[in-house]
Amino acid sequence: MKIICSKKHTVGQADPMLYGHFLEHFHRQIYGGVYDPASPFADEDGFRTDVIEALRRIRTPVIRWPGGCYVSAYNWKRGVGRERAPAYDKAWRVEESHRFGTDEFIKLCRKIGCAPYICTNAGTGTAEDMSDWVEYCNLREMGCWAKQRIANGYKEPHGVRYWSIGNENWGGHEIGAKDAEEWGRLVREAAKMMLRVDPTVELSAASIPDLDWNLQLLRAAGQYLDWISIHSYWGNTENGLIPDDYHTVMLHTGTDISGAIDRVRAYLTALGLEKKIRIAYDEWNLRGWWHPNLMNIGDRERLRREGDAFYRDEVLGQRDKNDINSIYTVADAVFSASFLNTCLKNCDIVGMACFSPVVNTRGAIFTYPDGIVLRPQYFVFELYATLLKSTVLDLWAEDVPIACGRVGDDDKTVDLVDIAVTCDSEGYAVAAVNKDPENPQTVQLQFLDGAPREMRVHTLNGPAPDSYNDIGRAEVCVKVSDRAPFEGSVTLPPHSVNVIELR
Repeated sequence: MKIICSKKHTVGQADPMLYGHFLEHFHRQIYGGVYDPASPFADEDGFRTDVIEALRRIRTPVIRWPGGCYVSAYNWKRGVGRERAPAYDKAWRVEESHRFGTDEFIKLCRKIGCAPYICTNAGTGTAEDMSDWVEYCNLREMGCWAKQRIANGYKEPHGVRYWSIGNENWGGHEIGAKDAEEWGRLVREAAKMMLRVDPTVELSAASIPDLDWNLQLLRAAGQYLDWISIHSYWGNTENGLIPDDYHTVMLHTGTDISGAIDRVRAYLTALGLEKKIRIAYDEWNLRGWWHPNLMNIGDRERLRREGDAFYRDEVLGQRDKNDINSIYTVADAVFSASFLNTCLKNCDIVGMACFSPVVNTRGAIFTYPDGIVLRPQYFVFELYATLLKSTVLDLWAEDVPIACGRVGDDDKTVDLVDIAVTCDSEGYAVAAVNKDPENPQTVQLQFLDGAPREMRVHTLNGPAPDSYNDIGRAEVCVKVSDRAPFEGSVTLPPHSVNVIELR
C-alpha cells in the first residue's frame, strides 16, 4: 500500500489529552490499585510508587475520577476532612471507606504530573452539590467550602479546570437516569451555577451518539459547554474468561470506532457548535468491565435461598475475573492503537480520550503484592505519548489491504493497515498498525515536501496474536531498530503496533 502526505494538508493539532486515563471506585482500581497504604511500595501518603512511576513513564496527561457509575450516588462531601464515615455504595454494592476522596485524588494527580478531571454526581446529586464541589476545589477563601478545604490542610486552591456533569445518565443502568428533556435542563442549571463559582473551568456533559438526546442537550445547554462526553466498549468476554478471538477484535477497528465520532460531529455541526465544543471520549476500552448479577431482580428466590454466598461468589467474586492477565493480549494493543489513530485523524474535534480504567480491572497496569504487570495496552501509550508529534497530517492512501467478516448480524470490512502521520519542525513520526495476524505488510511512504533521510522503528508485538504479559511473563514488549537510511518504505511485522521516527 502507499501513503501520500504533505505538511500543507493537516487535520489539526493533537491534544496530549488524547492519551488520558480513567479511575473509578470499582474493585481494585483505587484500594489495592493506586492507593494501598499497606503495600511495601506505598509512599508517605499511601500511594503506590510503582504505579505512579509507570504513569509518569507514559506521560499521563489527565485522569478522570471518581466515576463512572459510582459517581451517580456519590456524596463528595463525605470524602473530605478528618472524619470520614463509611457508606454503602449503591452503584457497586460494597462499602466505601471514603479514605480516598477529592484531596487524595488531587494529590495523586500532582504526583503523576497530570491534570485532574472531576466527574460530578448528576444522578442523586443537585446543581448546588456540583457547584459546591467547584467551590471546594477552586475558590481561594470565599464561602464555607473553600474555608473547609483550608481547614483540611490545603491553603491553595486545587485549581481543577476540567469538570464533567454526570456519567451515562442517558442509561437505565445508571442511578438517577434522566430522559433527554430533563437532562438538558439539569445540565443547563448545573453549568450556570458551576460557572458562577469559577468562569474559567471547562465543562463537559454526559452524552450518547443519538440525535434526539444530543439535540435536547445542546439546545438547552450548548452555550455553556466546552466538551461533550461519549463512551464505548466493543469486545465481548464470555463468562468473564473467554475473550473475542483476534479476528473479531480486528473487525471492531473500523466504523465501530469512527461511527460515534462521525455522528456527534454531525450533531455539533448541525447546531453550529463544532468550533466551540469538542468531543471527550472519556471512557473507552476494547473490553467492557465484567460485573454480572449486579441487580438480579429477576432471580430473587435464588437470592433469598443462597443469601451471602450468592453475593460473595456471583456478585463480588466474579469481578476478580477482570484481573486475569491472559485475557489482555496483543489484540488489545492493536485495537488500542487503532482507536488512538482514529482520534488522531479526528483531532480537530476529539480533544480528550480516557482509557478505562488506568489500573486493574481492564486497565493497562495490573498490581499485585510484589509489583506490577504492564499489559500490552500500556506500551501503546508509551509509544504514542512519548514519540508522536503534535501536528496530524491529512493522508491519501492507495491499495490498502482489507479484512472482511461478520460480527453478530453485521458484515464488516476494515483496513488491515492503519496509518496516522504526525510531524513537527524536526521530522515525522508515523503510527503504523498492522492488524494482519500472520503476514507482514509493506507500506510506501511518500512525503511531498521532501523525503526524510533516516528512520528508526519502534515495534510492539509478541510471538503470537494471543501473547500476553503476566507475573514472571513478558511476551509483549517494544523492540527498537537501529537508525537506518529511509528508502521510501517500511515493512510492518504481523499483529504489530509501530511508531516510525523519520528525520
